[in-house]
Order: sequence, then C-alpha cells, then structure tokens
Amino acid sequence: MTVSAQLAATFAPFEDLATRLLPHAVSSDDGSHDVAHLLRVWKNACAIQEKEGGDLRLLAAAVLLHDCVSVEKNSPLRSQASRLAAEKASGLLADLGWCVWDIGGVGHAILTHSFSADIMPETLEAKILQDADRLDAIGMVGAARCFYIAGRMGSALYDPLDPLANNRPLDDKAYAIDHFETKLFRLTDGFQTTAGRRMAEKRQAKLAQVLAMMLEEI
Repeated sequence: MTVSAQLAATFAPFEDLATRLLPHAVSSDDGSHDVAHLLRVWKNACAIQEKEGGDLRLLAAAVLLHDCVSVEKNSPLRSQASRLAAEKASGLLADLGWCVWDIGGVGHAILTHSFSADIMPETLEAKILQDADRLDAIGMVGAARCFYIAGRMGSALYDPLDPLANNRPLDDKAYAIDHFETKLFRLTDGFQTTAGRRMAEKRQAKLAQVLAMMLEEI
C-alpha cells in the first residue's frame, strides 16, 4: 500500500473521498498545518461526533479541506483564510458532483472554524470542526505547534527579563509563551460541544503543565 493510500485509509469509511481531496488539502510547507494536523483533527472530530452526532461524511470533507488555502499567521490576509478555503472547497466538491446543500454545509463549517475569522458556527458539523481543530491548539501538541510557529515567524521563546509579562504588555508576536495567555488558555471557554469541552479541559491542564515545566527550567 502506498503512503497516499495509507493516509486515505485513516479517513475510513471515506477512503475514496480522502483519496480525491488529500492532493488539495495542504497548500504550503507549514508543519503546523500539514497532513499530520489533518489526521489529528479527524481523530478529534470522530471522538466528538461519536458523542454528539452529526453527519460524518460532511465532517470528513470539512476536515480534509479546512486548511486547503494557507495564509501565514503574520499575514494581513490571515482573517480571510477560512473564507478562501471555504470557496476553494466548494469548487472542489462541486467538481465531485456534491449537491448544493452538502457543499453549503461543508463550506459553512470551514468558514467558521477559524479563530481569526470570529464567525459563530451554526450547524452541528461546524461546531464539531471548530472544536476538533482547536483541540489541536492546546495540550502537548498545541505547545509544540506554538513553538514551531514562533520559530517560523522569527519570534523568541520568551522575554528573559519578564517571561510572564508581569511588568510589560503581552506580545505573542515577539515571544512564544505570551501566546499561551493571549490565546491558548482562552480557547477552552469557547468550545461549542459538551464532548469537545471535556476534551479541551484535559488538554488545557497539560498545556499549563508544559508552561510550568518551562518556567521551572528558566
């Protein structure tokens, strides 16, 4: 079995859909929004859907294509990334013969998943995608992604004189661990589903441990 086939198989029972969409799913070399991220979000989405319900086929398409247009974190177009991805996804699904209703459902989920877009999800599938994606921003993986992105953006790990910003404004563009307070620790309160929130609370505790261990070594 080829690597592509193995990756598609992880989206069972939608292997055929994954085979068609994976070539369009990632549009940059950003290691925090790569195929591994898609697999983790799919795992999260399945865990939430098992408790909450929802159309798993729509979720599969939404997970596969939610980052199909990549915009760097420091780009002025960042808030438009989910809209651009939703538009691209809609075109891809139309080419596959999907009905307008299902395309709209996937498009809405992709449009509203983004933190920077700040658009409220209205369908269950959209709520699940948003929760599943945000789960990957907290916990151990979330910490790793935070430091990866900081390095990609040229940020320092922390302010050596005031790592917790006790006497300065928080600045997560300059210091990686400032992002914990400016965004990551705030995500759990905004989770849309009960199952997602429970998973988030556990991961947030892990994220707090990561920060505590780092501060101890500092």
